[in-house]
Amino acid sequence: MNIKEYISSGILEAYVFGDLSLEEMRDLEAKLKVYPELKEELAKIEAVSEQLLLKASITPRTSVKTSLFEKIESEKEVPVIPLRQESMTWRYAAAASIVFGLFSSFLAYTYWSRWQESQSNLTQLLAQNQRIAQDYSTVQNRLEEIETEVRITTNPDFERVVMKGTPNAPQSIASVYWNARTKEVYLSIQNMKALSKENQYQLWAIIDGKPVDCGVFDSTLAGLLKMKDAALFPTTFAVTIEPRGGKSSPSLETMQVAGNVAKV
Repeated sequence: MNIKEYISSGILEAYVFGDLSLEEMRDLEAKLKVYPELKEELAKIEAVSEQLLLKASITPRTSVKTSLFEKIESEKEVPVIPLRQESMTWRYAAAASIVFGLFSSFLAYTYWSRWQESQSNLTQLLAQNQRIAQDYSTVQNRLEEIETEVRITTNPDFERVVMKGTPNAPQSIASVYWNARTKEVYLSIQNMKALSKENQYQLWAIIDGKPVDCGVFDSTLAGLLKMKDAALFPTTFAVTIEPRGGKSSPSLETMQVAGNVAKV
């Protein structure tokens, strides 16, 4: 006999609920003596049913007991009315239905709890995958930045112009990489002080004695920053402090660093 199929058929639950015929009950009880697995599974079902019935039970008030004994004392003789077999069968069926309903509710709650746990695990897994994807994107972007920095700093077409600190900021230093052929300009900060939120640094290229805007930047710059192209041939690069967003002409009194271009 296939024990698993026999258990899954529901005959053990029907036995507990009293839904088997006399012949079926005798057959099951004979199998219980032969197969310990059936006896163990039946014990589990009975234990669960008992727990559910205990949870569903209601403790009567103390006054109920008192009233009951008073009623018994007041009636000396109470006629005994034999219960009809149909009435007992109906009572067993009702009890079995209640137990079955409670047992079904217990199973439903158990599976619902497991489903909630699975949903929570899935949400955590998706969040973890998203973080991994974001980390990968961050690393990928940084690798691309490093490749750009290596390409610029090792390219002989780019001239490095070191801009040293002025009396306004003697400790400041920054560098410009300028390509005379493509007119590209890249900026690298070595040491420059932090500014307020209302201000930014602005890079200038001095061409034919006139300052030309090459873009604004913040002191938090890391690595190389692509600035505006410098057309023609600048003789000097300089950085001033300007209102956030920059100006059309430099505030020379706020100049922080400056450096001359060797090749003109």
